[in-house]
Amino acid sequence: MNTDWPAVARQLHEKGYASLPHLLSDALCESLKQGYAAPHGYRKTVVMERHRFGLGEYKYFHYPLPAALQTVREEVYPHLVPVANAWMEVLHLPDRFPASLDALLEQCRAHDQHKATPLILKYGAGGFNTLHQDLYGEVYFPLQLVFFLSAAGSDYTGGEFVLTQQTPRAQSKAIVLTPDKGDMLIFTTNFRPVKGSKGYYRASMRHGVSEVHRGERYTLGVIFHDAVS
Repeated sequence: MNTDWPAVARQLHEKGYASLPHLLSDALCESLKQGYAAPHGYRKTVVMERHRFGLGEYKYFHYPLPAALQTVREEVYPHLVPVANAWMEVLHLPDRFPASLDALLEQCRAHDQHKATPLILKYGAGGFNTLHQDLYGEVYFPLQLVFFLSAAGSDYTGGEFVLTQQTPRAQSKAIVLTPDKGDMLIFTTNFRPVKGSKGYYRASMRHGVSEVHRGERYTLGVIFHDAVS
């Protein structure tokens, strides 16, 4: 993955998210979308409406993960660790994250978090995802990825990716993004540090998807920590 990681780190520090264009080929995007209907390879299917999560559906992958997904998870994680640890330091939080994904997953297993969290999501017309955070247990990594497998404007309309940032004692800030097919977005799982007049404070963040007006929208979510269930 030929990426300017220092530039990505600067974006994450400044905004809490970073967009990297054209990382997945059209062929790989289409292969992942076609695999959604496969009867095997997934541990759990969630119908969002049943849980008041929104309107749509997603599936969690089983271990072992598909090779391309496993490679992305292993290769991207070490580049994000310095950002995550810098955030913990400026916020005076005790957590520090290990250099390798395997070491993070060992911490997860010690807290009974054994289940894979990478997932593929599908929305049709009217579909949406309510604002949320992907924590899954006591151990969680503060950054995650989403790959956009469908082309905005042609495969679907609407369906913008939404981030909200809550500033203490103020109204929430909304960030609306429309990445293109094959793009990767890195964003904060739970919170990010923001510099104020008296130092850094913790700004809580959530993410979701606005209503899809037409077509089908697929995304691939890559979360680094494992889940309890």
